[in-house]
Amino acid sequence: MSYGSKASHRHGKSIPEEEVQPNNNINNKKKMTSSPGKASASFMSWSAKEVAAVLLRHPILCVFGVSLLFFMGVEYTLLMVPSSSPPFDIGFILTRPLHSLLAASPSVNSLFAALNTLFVGMQTAYIIWTLLLEGRPRPTIAALFMFTCRGIMGYSTQLPLPQGFLGSGVDFPVGNVSFFLFFSGHVAGAVIASLDMRRVRRYEMASVFDVLNILQGVRLLATRGHYTIDLAVGVMAGFIFDILAGKYEEAKKPHMTHCPSQDAIALQNGH
Repeated sequence: MSYGSKASHRHGKSIPEEEVQPNNNINNKKKMTSSPGKASASFMSWSAKEVAAVLLRHPILCVFGVSLLFFMGVEYTLLMVPSSSPPFDIGFILTRPLHSLLAASPSVNSLFAALNTLFVGMQTAYIIWTLLLEGRPRPTIAALFMFTCRGIMGYSTQLPLPQGFLGSGVDFPVGNVSFFLFFSGHVAGAVIASLDMRRVRRYEMASVFDVLNILQGVRLLATRGHYTIDLAVGVMAGFIFDILAGKYEEAKKPHMTHCPSQDAIALQNGH
């Protein structure tokens, strides 16, 4: 019996155990160097070229970073509007000339209101059309989500009617009835319709809706029918609820593959 180092036999050859067993000291060193607690911070490895590449490839994010610092300075040094004063709204300031014109010409105001009501009817007709005739429920789902959320938020925080509000009997909702200010369902509905038009490659129609939506926003500010924040959130709500409707449609896809109108389309195509 040999008292030397133990050996392992492989293919009839003796191999020292030191060559078979891993070196525990080396493994322990690797574990110590790869320990998260001793790892250097990520920014320590950034080079000047990498930083310059970020500035060149992501200019929008850089602008947002600068705007963050700018608006922090504005927010912390701004004089708050006292509770006895009307809200400050930059959209009202920019539309003062148009507001004066509409206030002096009620007939012109009613004409613009009627055209705006017609545009709301166009939005509604398109969304219903996509559901009943084309069998695509996504715009309708988005509108249902949006108006439900708008009702909850509008009732939860009821903003005061802006000073100088110019109502009209032909404005939507027709009849000078009460309405929620936050947020604008007019704007959000137009965005939902426009996004769907682009999804099905109706680009020219979508562009027309976008232009009309901008004109609608200017009119709502000029008549003091909405605050600027109502319109801005309306745009974002249109995008958000369109995305949520798409996710809902995808989640319920096994149950939504059959739509009555799809059978009619199939018959028309001879299938």
